[in-house]
Amino acid sequence: MQISVELTLTPIQDDYEPAIIQFIQALRDSGLAMKENPLSTQVFGEYDEVMQVLNKEMKVAFEAIERGLLYVKIVKSNRADYEPHF
Repeated sequence: MQISVELTLTPIQDDYEPAIIQFIQALRDSGLAMKENPLSTQVFGEYDEVMQVLNKEMKVAFEAIERGLLYVKIVKSNRADYEPHF
């Protein structure tokens, strides 16, 4: 089953950038298909593979911050090739 996941890591602390950068770099290194924009990172692929990577990297991200939020949206389909038609 293919999924698309949108992630936004929001550390609630003064020195927040290193944790965000580390999280995005780990996702880049995972080999998953992904897209990045200033507000979120999106990953795409087979459910088990994506969730295995996210399970590991979300834990690492939370361990790297004092407190914070991680917003996750999951869509049951691979939307990597989505193009708006308007």
